[in-house]
Amino acid sequence: MYKSISSSSSNQAGDRKQSAIFCDMCAEEDRRAAAKTCMKCEISMCVEHLQPHLTTPVLLLSHPLTEPMAPGAEGLGGTKCPQHGKLLEYYCLDDLTSVCVSCAIEDQHRLHNMKTLPKAHAELVEKIAEGERAVAAKRQESEELGKWEQSKREEVSQYSLRLIDAVSKLRDMTLNRVQSSVSARMGCIATGGSSIQAAMGEKDTFRFLQLYSQVNQDMERAKAVDLRKGLETGQERDKLSQELQKVGAEMMDQATKLCGSVLMFVDPENHQESPGTANATFDPLTLGHEMTLSADRRKAYSEHSQDLQYGTINQCTLMINDVNSTAPPHRWKIAVSENYDWTIGFCEDESMIEEGFVHGLCFKDDQLSYLKANPLDTQLGAMGTPSSHPIGVVRPKTVEVCWNPRDFSLSFFNCSSHHYHRSLIVSIDVRNRSSGLKPFVKLQSSLALQTQSLAFNSGWKKHQQINSLQRPQSGGRQNRRYHNNSFNVTSLLCELL
Repeated sequence: MYKSISSSSSNQAGDRKQSAIFCDMCAEEDRRAAAKTCMKCEISMCVEHLQPHLTTPVLLLSHPLTEPMAPGAEGLGGTKCPQHGKLLEYYCLDDLTSVCVSCAIEDQHRLHNMKTLPKAHAELVEKIAEGERAVAAKRQESEELGKWEQSKREEVSQYSLRLIDAVSKLRDMTLNRVQSSVSARMGCIATGGSSIQAAMGEKDTFRFLQLYSQVNQDMERAKAVDLRKGLETGQERDKLSQELQKVGAEMMDQATKLCGSVLMFVDPENHQESPGTANATFDPLTLGHEMTLSADRRKAYSEHSQDLQYGTINQCTLMINDVNSTAPPHRWKIAVSENYDWTIGFCEDESMIEEGFVHGLCFKDDQLSYLKANPLDTQLGAMGTPSSHPIGVVRPKTVEVCWNPRDFSLSFFNCSSHHYHRSLIVSIDVRNRSSGLKPFVKLQSSLALQTQSLAFNSGWKKHQQINSLQRPQSGGRQNRRYHNNSFNVTSLLCELL
């Protein structure tokens, strides 16, 4: 053991001695270790013989020095251009290679970004330092990424286990109950058949009559067996159906959550939950005539007489607040009745909505477009001339609005029936006006609704006039009763989800 260690140490010492660079100007019998190598002279020098290169101005400027290098292809020979045989004095930052003066002036590098070796060295060291800082920042972010991955992994595992439990519960409830029911009915039929066979085989009159009562009972039960698939009709089946619907709803909910969690795990930018959307509410002070809100202020209704089937609301604007903050919500979802065109977004002031000074998404006359108020003054960020940009004809059923103050972007997403899936419609840069914006929704009855409402209400008024002429005038009580038969109904205008 000691011998092998000694041998290894001697080998390492030999390698160091063999790799040592000696001064080319020293006498052979007293060669000292080289301190520098002159790339132009192509010799290595000890501290004593190096002094002329350090003290002579011409040599100092025109003879580049480097760390001691051994002669050969991998050492000193690598300091010359293989094409022109000249000293490599420049560095091409475009091709990241050392070149000679001929390469820099005459050949393919003549139009490239060329630096002297010391200057290129300094610049690239600074670039690496910047890269090191960027990598350090990435390293910190990667720690957050690791924590996020771990939390999402646990979330997916939890949803998976809950879904498995719900599926197992649903399976066991169904299989066990149905299997018991089918087995019981088949057993009843088998018992009836056995009793019949036993009775038919009995030749003794006395014993046959003694058996007949039980045989008849088994036979009638077998004849009455309900062979319809599933459970037998009755309270047990109804009770089990209710239990299964409850467990099935739980299973579907867990399946939806699991699918959403997995999609958010893979592609969180386009599949994500909407935290904070429950805080958005309609401002009751902006309610129009014949409009009401739900108790949680997240649903807006129109109230109108039953006589007027389509109501009288042609246009209205509702502002949106955050129930837990004085600041506007940064994220909210909204669904609007198909009978109304709409504009959804942010405005600087409620009075400027009519002029179109808004940042928003608009659906009008079967055309989807986005609105952007151009800045009137870049420094002040005042809203100037509005502009409309068509982007399609497909009407989103549910729109999610996301305001990101970090990158000054206002994004609109089309949300599918699944709460976790969304697709980007458009993203607007509101950098020139990023503060003081207020969320709103503007509703305007569609052209089709206006046409239907006009035709219906006109026909209804004529119908009332005819009835008033034909109705006998027998006193105020009958008139009052007829008037009371007309009552108010409500229709959903829009809803925050």
